[in-house]
Amino acid sequence: MSLEMNALLEPGQLVRHPQAPEWGIGQVQSNIGGRVTVNFEEEGKVVIDSAKVMLISVYDM
Repeated sequence: MSLEMNALLEPGQLVRHPQAPEWGIGQVQSNIGGRVTVNFEEEGKVVIDSAKVMLISVYDM
């Protein structure tokens, strides 16, 4: 399920990591082959494996 949901993420979209809320809001940099690169406010650039984590889209800022 998470792979399918993360497949909809596009560069520029804002997300949160469900297991790491302290990272703050992140901006999707790329989404290629089930690997989503996100630049988080407090953690920096992180590559997320879509098979393991379903990112949460952020719509209101």
